[in-house]
Amino acid sequence: MKQTAVRLPDATHSRLRALAARSGRTAASHIREALERHLEDIEDLHTAEKAAAEHRKSGERALSLDELDTYLGLED
Repeated sequence: MKQTAVRLPDATHSRLRALAARSGRTAASHIREALERHLEDIEDLHTAEKAAAEHRKSGERALSLDELDTYLGLED
């Protein structure tokens, strides 16, 4: 397992330490859990932003939400 250092604002560090004390878990375990929970979301966002930028560059037409609903047969 690799180790990395993270600088935290004082208030965040205090909250993390208090949580660790209350939960009986280490601060490092809480940091690992938070990172693992959010890393996939951050990666997905990056992928979506890249795809959107490529689509804009392509000049292809985008569908409105109403047009997409109609195309998928989901209109009310």
